[in-house]
Amino acid sequence: MRIAIIGCGGSGKTTLGRRLATALDAPLTHLDVLYYDDEWNTLPKDEFAAVQEELVAQERWIIDGNFASTLPIRLQRATTVIFLDLHPLTCLAGIARRRIKHGGGQNDATGVYDRIHWGFIKYVWGYRTTMGPRVRSLILEHGSHADVHIVRSRRAADRLVEQIIRTAGGEN
Repeated sequence: MRIAIIGCGGSGKTTLGRRLATALDAPLTHLDVLYYDDEWNTLPKDEFAAVQEELVAQERWIIDGNFASTLPIRLQRATTVIFLDLHPLTCLAGIARRRIKHGGGQNDATGVYDRIHWGFIKYVWGYRTTMGPRVRSLILEHGSHADVHIVRSRRAADRLVEQIIRTAGGEN
């Protein structure tokens, strides 16, 4: 099982990934942890892509993160793709809850990279109209072989997690 989880900031990628990783006993990677260091410096693009190439070469994995520039790497090897396409207000509420729970900055335990500024809020608000079509196009182009799930609510995400766990049964 190789699961790629994609979605806007605050959509619940990290939470969903942790739930699946625990239930399926699968290795989980938060791309934010790889991309940003403790001082919020970014990994060079070629190194970031190379690390992902190594990760997806494994037989089992769960990777959460958006990063459309390297999404094809994950999509080409994924057996399951989960695109969390939630309403912007839901994502902004998720970001607020995350900030209250963890504070800002990088949290290595959860993969949360939280640096809220006006540009980020505008990005989240416009994600469905700007990034959404690009993500859908990349999924069609590189992930059509996979079991693709477009999730539009937290309740639907909960149902999907339960379905995946039931379907996986004794695979782990």
